[in-house]
Amino acid sequence: MCILNRFQLAQGATGGKGMKVSEPVLAAMRQTNEVFESEVIRNRNIDGLDGVYTANARVLPPGAPMVEGRNQIKSFWQNAISGLGIKSAKLETVDAEAAGDSVIEIGRADLAVGDGQTVTVKYVVHWKPQDGTWKWDVDIWNLNQ
Repeated sequence: MCILNRFQLAQGATGGKGMKVSEPVLAAMRQTNEVFESEVIRNRNIDGLDGVYTANARVLPPGAPMVEGRNQIKSFWQNAISGLGIKSAKLETVDAEAAGDSVIEIGRADLAVGDGQTVTVKYVVHWKPQDGTWKWDVDIWNLNQ
């Protein structure tokens, strides 16, 4: 369990030009990303999204309307995983900055899809602490191609 406080955010080892993010917060973010990669994508456990997104999260997928709330996000990912045949995902943090009591992450992801291709995307996630862990509150991405 990771408890947020301003001191913890300020004592970070990495980050961009703004306030650094602490290693414990970065580690908690990596754990959440691993839940998405392993539980949600690889194991097809859509209920694993309860540990990834905040209750009132928003997803802004490319070329589609905004999706609001965890239940609607679950439906979105269920359809995306099956429709695109997503077999695996690997998320990588490029930069993370503290923003008040939250974190803004810029990252990249490689998605292995059903036709054997790897699709690379870039993303921004606004992280917030909820239920004793760090979760995605706003998630937006687009393709590199």
